[in-house]
Amino acid sequence: MPQLLPTPWFTIFIYAWMVLLAVIPLKILSYVYPNHNYLRGLQKPSEHSWFWPWS
Repeated sequence: MPQLLPTPWFTIFIYAWMVLLAVIPLKILSYVYPNHNYLRGLQKPSEHSWFWPWS
């Protein structure tokens, strides 16, 4: 019964997890976000005060 021999299946399992843990972070880190948050910090907030007639 070859299913009871854990030696090849364990190494295949370990190699599969090693590949998944090596590839998935690279794919996630290479994703380019469409919004540019770094530009938000460069813009000065407007100093226009709102007119509140009820206050």
